[in-house]
Amino acid sequence: MITIEEFDKVEMRAGTVLEVKDNKKSRNPAYVVTIDFGEELGVKKSSAQITTLYRPEDLIGKQVICCVNLEPMHIGSVKSEVRILGTESAQGVVLLRPTQPVKNGDKVF
Repeated sequence: MITIEEFDKVEMRAGTVLEVKDNKKSRNPAYVVTIDFGEELGVKKSSAQITTLYRPEDLIGKQVICCVNLEPMHIGSVKSEVRILGTESAQGVVLLRPTQPVKNGDKVF
């Protein structure tokens, strides 16, 4: 268990997918996803293993929820700056998404 104070340190934000490409140097199938988080955070990249259920063209323009305050990590040759959130489901990773359009950078709480 974590405390509410520890949970409050996790910063989750909504962003809009701008671009999706294959991460050719990842050990497991993954995309390099470019996401716009608005004026405050700008544009960030993530390497995401979401290839089972999503095609690149289906993700463009969609909003996703990401953790934006983790230390960046290199996956293959990509600097993954944020973590896209989803459920680890029987059919594959299912992305968490707002049910209504929101402003890029809006906080999740």
